[in-house]
Amino acid sequence: MRVVVCIRRLSSGELNPFDACAYEAALRLQNAEVTLLSMGPAPVKDFLLGLTRLGAKKGILLSDSAFAGADTLATSYALSLALNKLSPDLIICGRQAIDGDTGQVGPEIATMLNIPLVTNLMSLETAAEGLKYTTRDGVSGNLTELSLVTVERINTLRLPSIRSKVGEVEVWSADDIGADKSRCGLAGSPTRVLKTFKNDQDRRKCKFIEPENLKEIIDTALNTPRIEIQRDDNGCRLKNVWIIGESPRAMAETVSDSVTVVPLTDAETITAKIKAEKPEVVLWGSDLLSKRVAPEVAARLNTGLCADCTLLETDGQELYMYRPAFSGDIIAKIKCLTRPQMATVRTLSEMNSRVAIGVGFGAKDLVERVKTLAGHLNAEVVASRKTVDYDFLPYENQVGLTGKSVNPDVYIALGVSGAVHHIAGVKQSGTIIAVNTEREAPIFDFADYGIVASADDVLKILGY
Repeated sequence: MRVVVCIRRLSSGELNPFDACAYEAALRLQNAEVTLLSMGPAPVKDFLLGLTRLGAKKGILLSDSAFAGADTLATSYALSLALNKLSPDLIICGRQAIDGDTGQVGPEIATMLNIPLVTNLMSLETAAEGLKYTTRDGVSGNLTELSLVTVERINTLRLPSIRSKVGEVEVWSADDIGADKSRCGLAGSPTRVLKTFKNDQDRRKCKFIEPENLKEIIDTALNTPRIEIQRDDNGCRLKNVWIIGESPRAMAETVSDSVTVVPLTDAETITAKIKAEKPEVVLWGSDLLSKRVAPEVAARLNTGLCADCTLLETDGQELYMYRPAFSGDIIAKIKCLTRPQMATVRTLSEMNSRVAIGVGFGAKDLVERVKTLAGHLNAEVVASRKTVDYDFLPYENQVGLTGKSVNPDVYIALGVSGAVHHIAGVKQSGTIIAVNTEREAPIFDFADYGIVASADDVLKILGY
């Protein structure tokens, strides 16, 4: 079985964590001949060579000046041509790149190749009836034909053995894959970054309190209305904005007084409706299904799709989209050159509780006591990536760039350091209360209230 794994080297020089899981998933399949596929500048060749020591037979690097400046659509186009040339039996991608957080390339490639797509895999294994999988939302099935799958952080990539050998890496140009250069790189990218600036909007003014005041602060926060999304007040409005499903409504109404709701169904149905009625703007939510269908539609329409927008503006004609980049450190202002202008927007996820308690690595040994507290507060227990990596809580509890996003009225961070990856998953919370032994811990920059103490001491004061 020929398996191609699409991978990305991050700007840090490291392998994208989700792609590492995709690679390991491929190596665990029986009788799999694994090929790595990546796109980037010439130095990425050495990066791929190193990765072949883990078991891949070879690597393919797409490297050409024509590929420079590619957005997700142009990237997917080039990768789809290479995949067509490789003719694999299975394609595996990571769910997303953590420095981009779009999750678009996998679905767009599958659409361009016209093959089945299965996203958010939690398991993939060889079975008598083909390849058996389960997804993040509990769906199980079998792959019996060429398909593209995207995986969650479901495993840990192995290390090379002492006797491992380096494979080969081929470098392919745009001409080698028969690419139309007008569809590659910057020339083929319908989205444009207009400017970038440091992201300070998620920082909060922390007020330090004593542990004894925690319960009072929680009660006050639960009885204080949350700040609503602010409308763009420049007087300009877009006339024809569609939202796919109800969840993007609040964001859409910041730039338009004419919002049409379209049911979230399948890519083919939505694409046909867009072609027939030609809306100016189409906005999608941030749920798993929207994040899958939106890039499929974008690929069918050959239009741009800006991901994970936190703010929208308009001059009455153009939609200007703001989204975090580089793990949230930077905010980018983006426009779409094609029509319709499309974006996925941050929407409030559904939670069973108004309170969430985050267990950081500094509170890893207190999980059972935290669960007891959560039971009395009717709170949801979530976790930092490191807490999950060391198996103190399961993956479904992880929040952050490599997990889920939560938006409770109150978020209590116990022993959380405040890495930007974690903040990305909790910054929509109403009131953030942080507990950490280090007064200079980054988490306090993003908290409304701070307690300088150990999570153990705070739990004792609360009686747990």
